[in-house]
Amino acid sequence: MKKGKIVLVGTGFVGMSMAYSMLNRGGINELVLVDLDKDKTIGEEMDLSHGLPYAPQKMVIKAGDYSDCKDAQIVVITAGAAQKPGQTRLELAEVNTKIMKSITEQIMASGFDGIIVVASNPVDLMTYVVAKVSGLPKNQVFGSGTVLDTARLRYLLADYFKISSKNIHAYIMGEHGDSSFVPWKHAYIGCKSVIDVMKDNKHPMTDLEKIHRGVVDAAYEIIEKKKATYYGIGMALNRIVRAILDNENSILTVSTYLENGAYGQEDIYIGVPAVINAKGVRELLDLELDEEEQKKLNESCKIIKKMREDSIDKIVNEP
Repeated sequence: MKKGKIVLVGTGFVGMSMAYSMLNRGGINELVLVDLDKDKTIGEEMDLSHGLPYAPQKMVIKAGDYSDCKDAQIVVITAGAAQKPGQTRLELAEVNTKIMKSITEQIMASGFDGIIVVASNPVDLMTYVVAKVSGLPKNQVFGSGTVLDTARLRYLLADYFKISSKNIHAYIMGEHGDSSFVPWKHAYIGCKSVIDVMKDNKHPMTDLEKIHRGVVDAAYEIIEKKKATYYGIGMALNRIVRAILDNENSILTVSTYLENGAYGQEDIYIGVPAVINAKGVRELLDLELDEEEQKKLNESCKIIKKMREDSIDKIVNEP
């Protein structure tokens, strides 16, 4: 395994936003781009490489194929079909399950034994598919989960309280989608509870719900205005990769495998705070949720499991 070697599968807006942020930030030794569109991949390699003289460190960037996964430390999957007008979420999930299955089989055929980070949508479901098909230990496969949602939440809270977002400690949990939620009693500004800060400053508690609604609606608003979101998730993926490469033991709300009754769930990937290091998911943080929050998490898991039962498992298990 080559330390600092990353393979990016999918050179669309999301993948290339991640690649560009890596080029600017450094910390990567080798970045291999893999995509069905070979010409685009070569073009992206050239365009990124021309920025290397101004990058913070030397870095090998190349257009490659799945055989390059063999000695990679991390594979990031951003490939997948976008939702078409009139297409249901289940229909999109079925299309992307077939794509994820094919990609994962080709990754594993190379002899890969590193960490896979999934960012394709619906991300919780696609992470499950990749984990199932790859057969890798569960700590080595996880999704981007609610890392971007959490960044949006911290940005909005920082703006509301006029405090640096680096001192906002709050998390979005659950499905990366409309059924996400904020466990507010575990939200802090520095070491003071957000709820206490709201009370002390006589802010209406309904403002917290408006902030969460702003997070949920953000993607819809961006898509309406510029057709797609990619810079934020590109930065979020870069953050996840750095936590692995630098063995940080950082807490990120990735789509993590729940078992042994964690959060009252079994055999499911969902966004919860987890400790991320060079081995992937070291452990998850089992937060105490109130009745309403637990209900929301259960509902998220129910939606995902129903989609699995309806058709996803059948596609995954096809020879």
